[in-house]
Amino acid sequence: MSRSRSTPEVVDAVVVGAGHHGLVAAATLADAGWDVAVLEAREHVGGAVWSVDRDGWVLDEFSACHPLAAASPVLTELGLADHGLRWCRSDTVLTHVGSPHDQRGAVIHRTPEETAAALAEEHPADGQAWLDLVAQWGQLRGPLLDTLLTRWPPVAPGARLAAAVGARDLARFARFLLLPVTRMGEELFEGERGRALLAGNAMHVDIPADAAGSGVFGWLLAMLAQDVGFPSPEGGTRVLAQALASRAEVAGASISTNDAVTAITVRGGRADVVHTAGGRSLRARRAVIADTSASALYDGLLTDLTLPRRFRDELDRFVWDLPTVKLNYRLRQTVPWTARSARDSAVVHVGADVDGLARWSTDLSTGQQPPQPFALVGQMSTIDPSRSPDGTEAMWLYTHLPRDVVDDGSADELVQRSEVMLDAFAPGWRDLVIDRWTQRPSDLESADANLVGGAVGGGTSQLHQQLLFRPVTGLGGPRTPVENLYLGSAAVHPGGGVHGACGYLAARAALGDHGWWGRPRRRLGLAALHRLYGAPGE
Repeated sequence: MSRSRSTPEVVDAVVVGAGHHGLVAAATLADAGWDVAVLEAREHVGGAVWSVDRDGWVLDEFSACHPLAAASPVLTELGLADHGLRWCRSDTVLTHVGSPHDQRGAVIHRTPEETAAALAEEHPADGQAWLDLVAQWGQLRGPLLDTLLTRWPPVAPGARLAAAVGARDLARFARFLLLPVTRMGEELFEGERGRALLAGNAMHVDIPADAAGSGVFGWLLAMLAQDVGFPSPEGGTRVLAQALASRAEVAGASISTNDAVTAITVRGGRADVVHTAGGRSLRARRAVIADTSASALYDGLLTDLTLPRRFRDELDRFVWDLPTVKLNYRLRQTVPWTARSARDSAVVHVGADVDGLARWSTDLSTGQQPPQPFALVGQMSTIDPSRSPDGTEAMWLYTHLPRDVVDDGSADELVQRSEVMLDAFAPGWRDLVIDRWTQRPSDLESADANLVGGAVGGGTSQLHQQLLFRPVTGLGGPRTPVENLYLGSAAVHPGGGVHGACGYLAARAALGDHGWWGRPRRRLGLAALHRLYGAPGE
């Protein structure tokens, strides 16, 4: 029986968006016994975690390799193997090739000892330096990932991390986390290969190579690569989304696709009714969690709410990450890289050495089109042979346009430059191309409205927009100035990446706010936000 807007359905919580964060939030709330409804605009779940079929080939539509997902305590605790998730890995994790004349490249192998031995061939001290980094990672891994992904604010896990670091080394570790990746590489390694491994991994985010904070991302992703590899779900990235949906539904959540949310009604300062394009109305007794961009929530779904001027000013200063151009190829054979190790690598970083990365990232940050792109390349059939027929390769390449440059003409020029760059590093590769599927920034945003201007990270990863400053100064976590409304997407801490933490933290906040002592805490939190910005509607 259909319902009108005057007789809304009533549930404990509505999750707006079935991206992976939304599905994690739904499963977490349903596990606690809440009645949860998930509403998704697209015809399938997953958001930017999905795959498509092309004549028997499986091509990942957005994200593809997921070291954070494989290591995330949030996703691990959900037991997704029971819902069909299997991780695939390649024999060689990563190769960085900065010059077409480099026939070896800098390589992360499956074991730390193999990686160290390869680095020691360039400089004897660098092998031990790598093993020392891996040992440090082993000591800090658990409390660090808990600090980043499982609590906001991360008081208890942060204390455990500080204890693991040790009082004598705490200040040194804080400095280490703030280093530019160029400086971090110089301090850790004598040779270029170790430095290139850090710098290439740092370019997975949009912090310039010579800017503070880039080093921690290079270190984190390099250590994850050595720890869990650059894995991908067997059968396509969509299998991760499908496993999350299955997990949420088994817990009791309901999921509706082709059911776009158009508005969230606020009454008495609290989120009340969620309306969809199809005419449904759902009253949320306890929470609304938005797995959307900050702009989609505040500028789209809350159009009837007047935001305080100071909050609006802060939101208008929100910075997106760099526009992405993604190329998806079907190849008759594997790529004929001049660097031999790249031929069986899951991921190849190609196009620039460490100095070149510094120039490339600075050009992008200052609005200049670099003369030669640096690109991340994923060889998905090398990781998971089920993606394409025997002997072929499903490959993607992604790179970036300069900040705020999102037009199709500039994207097409970048496509041409990227393919010319590949000519030098893999001569003859064009002869293997069956076809190419190009995703410009406009295409990415059309497919997923959260990827504004092709920004796949939900907002810049630079220090001025992390922690307490994401999405605006003074929020950081999932709570919003509206009671019972939570933002559970990459727009909040800890930001971009497939790790589930943003949805998990939003669900934890909602559960905590409705616990036995949650009401006074909720009121204190709202009072603090309203003191900072003013109350909505003022």
